[in-house]
Amino acid sequence: MYFPHIEEWQIDIFSKLYNEYNNWNAKINVISRKDFHNFYKHHVLSSLSIAKVINFHPRTHILDVGTGGGFPGIPLAIMFPDSKFYLMDSTLKKLKVIKEISKTLEIRNIEVLHERVEKHKKKYDFVLGRAVTKFFNFVEWVEDNINNDHKNDLKNGIFYLKGGTFDEELKGYKNQITTYHIHHFFKEEFFESKKIIYLPFE
Repeated sequence: MYFPHIEEWQIDIFSKLYNEYNNWNAKINVISRKDFHNFYKHHVLSSLSIAKVINFHPRTHILDVGTGGGFPGIPLAIMFPDSKFYLMDSTLKKLKVIKEISKTLEIRNIEVLHERVEKHKKKYDFVLGRAVTKFFNFVEWVEDNINNDHKNDLKNGIFYLKGGTFDEELKGYKNQITTYHIHHFFKEEFFESKKIIYLPFE
């Protein structure tokens, strides 16, 4: 087990996620149906890779931009119940699914935001993204949404999940970012090319 210290109630919620998403996915296509059999590996475990990098302290506020079906926000909200997660997307029907699943499974530390981040003015400790756009575009979108009140072991900033080769996107940040290779955390072949990019803000 990759997370031996999680509690029984968390395991219970994780075990129920598949059926909840499967039921909703039949009505609203929030996850590719061709790929749904990889739900835990491609979506849940991939999201939880961030929990291998940082242990969010209580009362940390985290914005998940372009959350889609709720990833990485929902798995991380289950993992860190004392932190608050704000899941943002411009597609209302996907946010409806997130709200209903959160309600059914009693995940109480999630709030959904139906807007575009470019117009969003609030500040957070961390901003998350999962292959939303090119990395430099993402930084431009969210750099004004990160506060400088550091209370975690890592400085406030961006955690960005992406796969493949994207060195060109990172050229302007080479001396600032830390790249974590997810295959160092999880043994499945799927994670061989997957990475977490961490960009701290002063």
